[in-house]
Amino acid sequence: MSADLRPPPSRLPLEGIRVLDLTMVWAGPSGTRLLADMGAEVIKVESARSWDMLRSLHFLGGHTERWWNKSAYFNHNNRNKYGCTIDLQTERGRELALQLAAISDVVFENYRADVIGKLGLDYDRLREAKPDIILVSMPSHGKSGPESHHVAYGTNVEQLSGLASLSGYPGMGPHKSAIAYGDPNAGAIAAASALAAIRHRDRTGEGQHVEVAQWEALMGNIGEFILAYQMSGEPSESLGNRHISRVQGVYACATDDEWVAISVGSDAEFVSLCDGIGRPELARDPRFADVVSRRRNHDEFDAIVAAWTKKRTQHEASRELQARDVSAAPVLRIQSLLTDEHFRARGFWEEVTHADASTWEMEGPVWRMSGDDAHVRIPPPMFGEHNNWVFGDLLGISDAEIADLESSGVTATVPNVELHS
Repeated sequence: MSADLRPPPSRLPLEGIRVLDLTMVWAGPSGTRLLADMGAEVIKVESARSWDMLRSLHFLGGHTERWWNKSAYFNHNNRNKYGCTIDLQTERGRELALQLAAISDVVFENYRADVIGKLGLDYDRLREAKPDIILVSMPSHGKSGPESHHVAYGTNVEQLSGLASLSGYPGMGPHKSAIAYGDPNAGAIAAASALAAIRHRDRTGEGQHVEVAQWEALMGNIGEFILAYQMSGEPSESLGNRHISRVQGVYACATDDEWVAISVGSDAEFVSLCDGIGRPELARDPRFADVVSRRRNHDEFDAIVAAWTKKRTQHEASRELQARDVSAAPVLRIQSLLTDEHFRARGFWEEVTHADASTWEMEGPVWRMSGDDAHVRIPPPMFGEHNNWVFGDLLGISDAEIADLESSGVTATVPNVELHS
């Protein structure tokens, strides 16, 4: 038995909900992190031979002690969670997973479509352990269809969804975003689906098997372009920083490698922009008289705006235009985010101390509800950190058997570093 690791009772909306988290990498963990932020008790499961590959993305070199606990990528996605290790490919491991499912409300997985069944943990088997269990599956291509067996990561999903075909510059081909955008998008949708399933269970007493295909989830973000193609028969163009109807761009400023983003749509917004850059007469110029004219002469107007921004810092340009209700914002870099006065004033950054990975600041929960106290309550779990609490306190397994589980390889406190390192 170990000390109760749970934080004191709070008013968080998901307190009392337990989630068994079998997900890895980003898509699934980002979804379960949202639930953990809102108070759900999330138990992340790894094993010595199948551990979250994000632990290997530490960029610290192979000689740093316990490097698997020092990955920024892993630690970002797994705060507010508990961590245990179970080898799901062993019979005893499957039994432990089913025991945990029996005391959980939701099970999350983002394996390839056929893996959860091969592990003996599909929905029917989970329902035998707990009839009203909710299983959220996040296969990249879906559970059915000719490509359901395909392997994909967030980068593939972004290409598959059509998003990359829209985000490039004219004449330069598809352009991927700097992150695997499909992952957090699917995670947010999966988290919302779990809440809907919990609501359904509470009303009917019935569990659900929820499927969130990551490919389909991301396609919904470009639905307007899909409808536009069907209505016009014309494929959409890559616009770079521009927009189909607004005057907008990213403009260089006085300081090297600093930029400000500006976007206006209506005639009234355009008048404000012209006033803001000291050229009110442009609002009456026939070249920019309406949306169509402004789009036709965008290059010409860009040169005028750029001449104005080039004499100001990004913050000066932004503040001057915002004072006239023009949508303008500095293009911030990582280091700027950490010192941004707005975030500091809102208490957005929270300090987290981790036994192996020292102390850092990370963003707080983004779902802010009146009267709650959502914060980073628990640092991300070290590998196998909460084995004793999960198996001893939650499952009632004796210390001797817990020791036997580790000696037989069912559980572990050190990952097999020959994999993913």
